[in-house]
Amino acid sequence: MKEFDIAIVGAGLAGSLAALALADSGLRIALIAPPARAGDGRTTALMDQSIAFLKVLGLWDDIAPHAAALETMQILDGTVRLLRAPPVAFRASEVELAAFGYNIPNAPFIDVLDARIAANGNIVRLPNGVTAATAFENGVELALDDGERVLAHLVVGADGRKSKIRESAGIGVRSWSYPQSALVLNFSHDRPHGNVSTEFHTESGPFTQVPLPGRRSSLVWVLPPKEAARLRDLPDAELSQAVETRMQSMLGKVTVEGGAQSFPLSGMTADRFGKGRVVLVGEAAHAFPPIGAQGLNLSLRDIMALKELLNGAEPADYDGIGERFDRKRQADVRSRTVSVDLLNRSLLSDFLPVQFLRSAGLHLLSALGPLRSIVMREGIEPGGSLKAFRDTLQERVARKQA
Repeated sequence: MKEFDIAIVGAGLAGSLAALALADSGLRIALIAPPARAGDGRTTALMDQSIAFLKVLGLWDDIAPHAAALETMQILDGTVRLLRAPPVAFRASEVELAAFGYNIPNAPFIDVLDARIAANGNIVRLPNGVTAATAFENGVELALDDGERVLAHLVVGADGRKSKIRESAGIGVRSWSYPQSALVLNFSHDRPHGNVSTEFHTESGPFTQVPLPGRRSSLVWVLPPKEAARLRDLPDAELSQAVETRMQSMLGKVTVEGGAQSFPLSGMTADRFGKGRVVLVGEAAHAFPPIGAQGLNLSLRDIMALKELLNGAEPADYDGIGERFDRKRQADVRSRTVSVDLLNRSLLSDFLPVQFLRSAGLHLLSALGPLRSIVMREGIEPGGSLKAFRDTLQERVARKQA
């Protein structure tokens, strides 16, 4: 039987980043997952806090050439309802940042992580599926689909919504669905995007354009399922025209790249995020619609929290890490899940009071700079506005004492 300090099950973005983050402490890591499917054309927007973590891990210099900065994020009301909201623009310069974050294509992102994992002597890659996980007093035994067995002092479940690790640990989930699907694609355009991301709020959900390097952007277009499937199956020229029309030709002529995908929107949270010597990160713990750029950013905060908990701990003392991790992650995960859910449902509602509240909220954000600053800082990092206030207060006190 092969023995490791930590076994990470799942080698997507969350699992791969967890392996690299934990291996730098000298621990012996197993990264267990079948080979990834090729051809992931999606992108991931990472906020400033996440980019800072990639820099700490020494990954950012290899990823940066593939990324596009998000300097301005604007919201436009694309509905035809009675109560419409004004345009709102969030500029990174308002919170003293060069960019809120960066949009990164998944394929080169994974390639960078795979290369680093292959070169890391503390990580052993096992290209297998896990069929069962059994907890013992001093570790967790994993049964692999080739008949091999692995023993680890700690198991990190990063194996997605249908997590075998979560199921084996006896952790339940709460799931829900929406009457929507997301159409996801990349496209080129005639006019430069100026590192501006634009989100149209429509009756069916957000239509969100996010910059890519050059005159290219990614798109998440939330629609009724039948309409998403119809658009997905259109010839590229007709789909290009549909995207350009919905964008009101803001970026000029649009040319959709091949490989548009659509998938139903749903959400899920685990009842708890850890148990004994098992912790859950990424979509094994929480999953929700691609709205507000929260998915991988939340997963990276899972990894940061786990790294902090393990700092200085001996592998023999990992029992109970799951409960401590669960307590550490509850508030962040629950609050972000509720926020995304409320935002999405508010767009779908034809109830006038709900429309009024959404419109009034955007009016306030448009008119009040301090409120806009709080929202921006909280979107980048939980507690970011409080941290900024504390830093400003300390700076003022220091000036007076000087």
